[in-house]
Amino acid sequence: MVGLPLFDRASEADLILHNAKVVTVDGRFSIHEAIALEGGHIAQTGRSAEVLRRRGPRTEVVDLHGRMVLPGLIDSHAHPADACMTEFDHPIPTMETIRDVLDYMRSLSRALEEEDWIEVHQVFITRLREQRYPTRAELDESAPGHPVLFATGPDASLNSLALKLSGIDRDFKVTDGGSGFAEKDPNTGEPTGILRNCTRYVKLKPARRQPTRAEKVQRLQELFADYNSVGLTSVCDRNTSPDEIETYKELRRTGLTLRVSLSHHIDTIGPLERILTRIRQVSEDPLFKERDDWLRIAGNKTFLDGGMLTGSAYMREPWGVSEIYGITDPAYRGVLFIPKERLVPMVRAAVECGLQFTAHSVGDGAVHTLLEAYAEVDRESPIRKTRPCISHSNFMSREAIAEAARLGVMLDIQPAWLYLDTRTLAKQFGYDRLRYFQPLRSLFEAGAVAGGGSDHMQKIGSLRSVNPYNPFLGMATAITRRARQYESRLHPEEALTREQAIRFYTINNARILACDDRLGSLEAGKLADLIVLDTDLLACAESRIATAQVLRTYVGGKLVYQRGSGAGRPPTSSKAKDLQR
Repeated sequence: MVGLPLFDRASEADLILHNAKVVTVDGRFSIHEAIALEGGHIAQTGRSAEVLRRRGPRTEVVDLHGRMVLPGLIDSHAHPADACMTEFDHPIPTMETIRDVLDYMRSLSRALEEEDWIEVHQVFITRLREQRYPTRAELDESAPGHPVLFATGPDASLNSLALKLSGIDRDFKVTDGGSGFAEKDPNTGEPTGILRNCTRYVKLKPARRQPTRAEKVQRLQELFADYNSVGLTSVCDRNTSPDEIETYKELRRTGLTLRVSLSHHIDTIGPLERILTRIRQVSEDPLFKERDDWLRIAGNKTFLDGGMLTGSAYMREPWGVSEIYGITDPAYRGVLFIPKERLVPMVRAAVECGLQFTAHSVGDGAVHTLLEAYAEVDRESPIRKTRPCISHSNFMSREAIAEAARLGVMLDIQPAWLYLDTRTLAKQFGYDRLRYFQPLRSLFEAGAVAGGGSDHMQKIGSLRSVNPYNPFLGMATAITRRARQYESRLHPEEALTREQAIRFYTINNARILACDDRLGSLEAGKLADLIVLDTDLLACAESRIATAQVLRTYVGGKLVYQRGSGAGRPPTSSKAKDLQR
């Protein structure tokens, strides 16, 4: 590995963890008894007796009594800057039924001024017991005198006042050249209140107080402390705005407890040349040009299709008529936001600038479209070196798997979608059509690089969040293919082994984020990001994987979390000079 510090085997370590099960996740998946850290880097792994030779009078020595040590876990797809702010001024309850939604809206209506907007975001109807939107009439009743927006991605349900203020009536049409429509009552021709792929027409006036920069920084600090508590030491924010980047810069000055990669959002509506100029401008940002192991821009992110929970992911075959998704056209395949001929120059611009390009691509139609664009650019100049990516890539095919491996296209995938949403997807598509839904084993066997993420969008709390960002739940889902409210395993032939699941959240994510030369495995010279667990993930019962607890998290050799004693407090350990008494 080029550029990594070299350590004299006689030099004194800052910290030694011994009598442990140190899973290095190197090329051989080597397992050792001890690890020594020095100057924020890994100095040595090996047998306890040989690593302990590095102890000196200032060395902290910790006997782990056989506990497992892993590289720090990496989440390759989250939205922390957005997620941490959803509850900055009030707690948001978990909503599992329409009644829960309406009760929450009633509580907001009592707290807000007359005619203030009420907003509820990312409560997916497919996860509600009734699996439908609250109706226009229900929203009218729950918050009289308030315009109401219940939004899930590009779709939404509005009450009568919100429709009126937004100018959405029986004559409404999409006029900006984009996709979308307002559902109409077949008997009256009046809007039902449900908007499909056109929430951009809602004339929202936020009633919530806007947070200050200091509040944004504080909330990110709180979230990152919770990330540390579940073993996360690096994360990629997959859709950052310029304002969010400024917040990250301020937090960088204040002090980070985990490493952050950024995918800069690129708005693809408007003249193509303006879009290409913006892509090139990102490559001039110091966060991209100057190497910083704590905060860096990895590349660009855009949106190629809709979502599987809103019935708008772009599929190769029709979705099928659906009451849940409001689909009445049997030929409907979802929504593709960017045609291939427009996508290719965007990919080309990113590759020419050395930026990673990725696009939200949920349906297999979107995945194939992006792969075709990558292949066209690759014929001009190899794209592999820029780590091109597909974000989500939930629905795939055997051909797409092979093509991703051939081109060196990487995939960030979120097992939480399988865990939370298999019930709905199986009802809509049937078991057989889900054969290549998150085909993790096939990706590994084909030699493609797939890494695990959460798509964390709301709230702080690793299991109460939308979506849950607890990586051990993600590992368990990838290993078992079990989902909530679904009796059988979803295509268990796509289950990962335990070793693969660990790679999925460590070295593979480091490869996706182009930091595998310094992160993702416990090898001499790499940055000292590691965690200590209460559970041996390689040997425990399958049912224990999801509930594994982190005992300690180290980032850059510094303790940032210790279970039971708060973040950053000194561990119970011995100094070498005490051992020598």
